[in-house]
Amino acid sequence: MTVQASSVSPRGLSRRTLLLTGAAAGGGLLLGFHVPQARAAVSNTANGPQADAGPFAPNAFIRIDRESRITLIIPQVEMGQGVYTALSMILAEELDAAFDRVAVEAAPPSDALYANPIFGIQVTGNSNSVRAFWTRLRQAGAGARAMLVQAAAAEWKVDPASCGAEASVVIHPPTGRKLAYGALADAAAKLTAPANPSLKQPKDFKLIGKPFKRLDTPEKVNGKALYGIDMLPPGVTFATIAASPVFGGKVAHVDDAAAKAVAGVRQIVVLDDFVAVVGDHMWAAKQGLDALAITWNDGPNAHVDSAQIWNDIRAASEHEGVVAKVAGDAKKALADGGAIEAHYELPFLAHAPMEPINCTVHVRPDACEVWVGTQVNSRAQAIAAKLTGLPLDKVIVHNQLIGGGFGRRLEVDGIEKAVRVAQKVDGPVKVVWTREEDIRHDIYRPVYYDRITATLKDGRIDGWKHRITGSAVIARWLPPAFQKGIDIDAVDSAIDIPYDIPHLRVEYVRHEPPAVPTGFWRGVGPNNNVFAIESFIDELAQKAGKDPVAFRRAMLARKMPRLDAALELAARKAGWGKALPPRTGRGVAVQVSFGSFIATVAEVEVDTDGEVHVRRITSAVDTGIAVNPDTVIAQLQGGLIFGLTAALYGEITIARGRVQQGNFNDYRMLRIDQAPAIEVHLIKSGEAPGGIGETGTTAAAPAVRNAILAATGIALRRLPFDREVLAGRKKA
Repeated sequence: MTVQASSVSPRGLSRRTLLLTGAAAGGGLLLGFHVPQARAAVSNTANGPQADAGPFAPNAFIRIDRESRITLIIPQVEMGQGVYTALSMILAEELDAAFDRVAVEAAPPSDALYANPIFGIQVTGNSNSVRAFWTRLRQAGAGARAMLVQAAAAEWKVDPASCGAEASVVIHPPTGRKLAYGALADAAAKLTAPANPSLKQPKDFKLIGKPFKRLDTPEKVNGKALYGIDMLPPGVTFATIAASPVFGGKVAHVDDAAAKAVAGVRQIVVLDDFVAVVGDHMWAAKQGLDALAITWNDGPNAHVDSAQIWNDIRAASEHEGVVAKVAGDAKKALADGGAIEAHYELPFLAHAPMEPINCTVHVRPDACEVWVGTQVNSRAQAIAAKLTGLPLDKVIVHNQLIGGGFGRRLEVDGIEKAVRVAQKVDGPVKVVWTREEDIRHDIYRPVYYDRITATLKDGRIDGWKHRITGSAVIARWLPPAFQKGIDIDAVDSAIDIPYDIPHLRVEYVRHEPPAVPTGFWRGVGPNNNVFAIESFIDELAQKAGKDPVAFRRAMLARKMPRLDAALELAARKAGWGKALPPRTGRGVAVQVSFGSFIATVAEVEVDTDGEVHVRRITSAVDTGIAVNPDTVIAQLQGGLIFGLTAALYGEITIARGRVQQGNFNDYRMLRIDQAPAIEVHLIKSGEAPGGIGETGTTAAAPAVRNAILAATGIALRRLPFDREVLAGRKKA
């Protein structure tokens, strides 16, 4: 199978075609969209013009040419999570395609055709690529297969029910006749797609559930894979930028004499909020930027610092919030006496993907082309259209592989800046942010402050109150989803706490930190709530004199049998209850997040200097049908490492309105010699797939924190883990 980035343009689509496809976007098949017409309209792409792939395009996801070449158009963006492979497997399964001869292509920007059913816009995030498109892609593949079978049956003058298909060939078992899909493409193209095609039973799957190797791996290994940062359209120049070090600051004055003297520097672009240097290559642009003498107007935010932000959010958490979930009478249960209370704090975090923010843009009077890796393809197109004043069909977005997103590329600020630079440059320009610019001008994971109060009765939780204070990212990013003062992301995994608690109340207090832009970060709301809840559960287990696993299972078995089974398996595989050396402990965390049920056990050693050495992590997960078990395991491994990195080191601090971290020397990543042994155990399930890309991230911190509690008796309530506290040099 081959993989290529998309160069598809919506040009050439009639208004009627878009209306037809838009009407179908909420359902299964998307009729009337013939991708070959759109493909033929594209020119001047970074990879050269593309040829017409053939006449049979029964929906927006499949093309089959006369030589039986099958191209699957994947609606979600590949950023290392394996969706090209998993979604291709879903399509090819129902299509009965020869999987080793299928090509994959990234979808063009189109909310009408490729909107994520969960969000209603074209977006890759929230661990929902497989779960959102599970039924829709199966219907697309099954519908195309039915049309091909019908075309063959008409050719043979037999009942379609007597025909079958496998490996891109329609067969008629009674007579042994066969016809390749390519030979049927023209006839099938004249047929009407079935409204409700029959889908396979899981027992009949040939691809789904098998451990396939990633389709994009070979070209990533041999260097042929193209990320956004690799784009080199003819005549491209390079640019890098500097924005005010203070949030919201503006350019006051620029002395560019020294920069213009740097060999290879072509142009200095001065805008109100940032400066760009354009050069023949990246080094010239960077050297030119370093030579600039920029005076900044700091504006009103130069006083902002971390201490103020934390004082403000703690004060805000004192006030009652909007009720997000209520069951029973929590007020009465908590007033009966013996209430236990704890507070938990999570800091700002940067995304710091391996591929820094970049975008290549060519603005012409009549068109604009954008080469970028983005999680929001249609929004990338929309921002370019808005800035240039061009209609959408004159803006072509070539979405590329992404070298790490983690939510950062759900934002279009990098694209916006690149288009503004390109408007001042003759020809295409590639704008690349330095690592320092990337970290100091991120859209940060919000700070969160959690207050949880509970009471115990007969060794179980009886009353529970959880007040979450933090930013409302949804209010900015998807306003229609912000209803009645509740940010659905901020309360995720809190309102659907898995434990059987009779009296429960969850509140949300919206509090925006001054000046600091906040957004989604891998694991989003659950990475706060799972940490706070699972940390508190361990403290309650101590108060009740119960084993942490037994304490949880008593409140899971009736309400959450799938999670209870995962916990039993993880604990058993991790050797729960077996003796450990001094200052070594095991900790557990469970969660229902993104539609998956996961239990994690961490084993850690804490030395006398307060260093935390994570020796082993064991996870058991019921994610429903695992389309590609290899991908599920890899995603959990990667997520656990990502979450562990944040728990041990992750923190963005602010002084005088400036982010203090700038590169991996002061914004640490977990190093290879620190990586623990990780075991992932998949529970076989016939349920629909859940999300998996973020569950590991949310699991790591609470499991390790609880292991530290077991090893040292110290109940840490803030991330990252404080070594001074663990070494006994200061109080928790």
